[in-house]
Amino acid sequence: MEISAKEARGKLSSLLKKVEKGDEIVVVRRGKQVARLIPFQRKEKHLPQLREFRASIKIKGRPLSATISRSREEARY
Repeated sequence: MEISAKEARGKLSSLLKKVEKGDEIVVVRRGKQVARLIPFQRKEKHLPQLREFRASIKIKGRPLSATISRSREEARY
């Protein structure tokens, strides 16, 4: 459905109801398409479980706390 910008200003509420039902509306100004009203599609992002995330981490080398302690000891002497 196409509608002029002037008409759209006055009928916004009814246009939004049509969009909620699944219609697509194109707003035209001076014969050129300037906007398109489409239904909002929610994409739910599911984050991985924290337990799964922790299990996926591979630790290499020495623990950071041990490295810091060693460097502090070396800096003292």
